[in-house]
Amino acid sequence: MTTASAPDATLPSRDEALALMHEYTASESLRAHMLSVEAAMRAYAVRFGEDPERWGLTGLIHDFDYERFPNDAHSATQEHPAEGVRILRGRGYPEDVLQAILGHATYCGVARETQMAKTLFAVDELTGLITASALVRPSKSVLDLDGRSVRKKMKDKGFARGVSREDVIQGASELGVDLDEHIQFVIEAIRPVA
Repeated sequence: MTTASAPDATLPSRDEALALMHEYTASESLRAHMLSVEAAMRAYAVRFGEDPERWGLTGLIHDFDYERFPNDAHSATQEHPAEGVRILRGRGYPEDVLQAILGHATYCGVARETQMAKTLFAVDELTGLITASALVRPSKSVLDLDGRSVRKKMKDKGFARGVSREDVIQGASELGVDLDEHIQFVIEAIRPVA
């Protein structure tokens, strides 16, 4: 476990990051995804004794450029997330946040060296799978969802095809957490923002 980093005066406020996310992202589902990733990142920061503001901000802003620069070709240097990182760097975002954002897209080839980067990768695809699993329930809510239901849906290759099961599994492994515990932890983390 690493120790919490000192507050960084250059870290933009959550309000600034949220405004940037809203400026670049019109899709309510993509906005909801980023809010879910933010919640999961904050929860893991607390669990690991790290800075929830820094980690939450990283989760909140990680896909802000996706709608404008979708990167269907999976270019490591063009479009999402490379274009977003260029924009964030120009706005003074800290390098560890930028490296974590680059590392969440495996096609960028950026090693996930920090706990924050590993966590962003571990929660990103999983939040999508959790949301999709909740939306097919009668309640359409994560409030009554449990990890077993998500695992069952995860085995169905036809369900939520855009979610990489390999990334979900690899993310838990890189984070050093049991997959079932990881799924349940993230479900509980995102319930307050559901």
